[in-house]
Amino acid sequence: MSFAQNIQNAWNKQAKWLIVLRPLSWIYYSGFQLNKKLFDCGLREVYTAPVPVMIIGNITVGGSGKTPLLIHLVKYLQARQIRVGVISRGYGGRGPFPALVSLNDVPEKVGDEPCLIVQSTDVPMVVGSNRQESIELLLKHTELDLIISDDGLQHWALARQIEWIVYDRNRGLGNQKLLPEGYLREPVERLNQATVIEHAEQPETDLNMHLMVARPYLLNPAFDQSEIFDEDQDYYAVVGIGFPQRFYSTLADLGVKRFQCHEFPDHYDYEIDDLQFEDLNPIITTEKDAVKLLPLLKKNPDFNREIWVVPVEAVLSEACYTVLEQQLTELGIQIS
Repeated sequence: MSFAQNIQNAWNKQAKWLIVLRPLSWIYYSGFQLNKKLFDCGLREVYTAPVPVMIIGNITVGGSGKTPLLIHLVKYLQARQIRVGVISRGYGGRGPFPALVSLNDVPEKVGDEPCLIVQSTDVPMVVGSNRQESIELLLKHTELDLIISDDGLQHWALARQIEWIVYDRNRGLGNQKLLPEGYLREPVERLNQATVIEHAEQPETDLNMHLMVARPYLLNPAFDQSEIFDEDQDYYAVVGIGFPQRFYSTLADLGVKRFQCHEFPDHYDYEIDDLQFEDLNPIITTEKDAVKLLPLLKKNPDFNREIWVVPVEAVLSEACYTVLEQQLTELGIQIS
């Protein structure tokens, strides 16, 4: 098991030995505060885009439901004639950056989440670590009313007009310690400075979301796509996301009772050997993983194990739309 997986497991279990990392957390916090103050006092330049920027992020390391939320918001705005574009760091992609993301791009080049976002919405999107360059390239190719930044909450070099933080109540905030003793990127108080969207099945706030699960579909192009998903089958749950326990809960909600967990680091670059097991029982996985697995299947046409993909869609409370409309109206963007 890799170091990343070990420390992820320790965070999830709130292992007591994490206290030995506290000096590193102090260093992280000091560096974080110094960096932010340099931007606040003008010693480091902040880029303000010519169109409003909305950041969707979190204060934790690992999955929170941010990507399904972003996809849903893009579709919602597109349906209301808002010209929206997306930027992302393109984590896991090799570039060159900045790069426009097309429907035919592969995760190896632009990252897994950008591929999923564009394949789901066909939204104009650019990836790259330099957000200013990404925005400039995006605006060079299309006129926009709003730019949504996929993550970048802690990227103080980019001015933003709206901040939405996704708070996964199921996972919580762990031991509420900063990296690396805990999995917080910023102190808990940061939640008081932005619009917080609570991700929970039984929310405690008006601004909330949950993930609705649709019927799984077969990823393998060569297989009979009319085949019916069998929840009583034995599965290999292959997953490389920040918080795999959420996927296991999703499987339980689907009625899948028998599956072996095979976890990989977030944004993992799969190889075909990762999908080989002693028998031919099918694999079940997430849409984020599927965008990386599909190119492998195309390169290995003799692979004969079924791979089922579980699609999810964010469902937002009415209060979320009300707040979004108010925020956009203040920026001169009218939702029709």
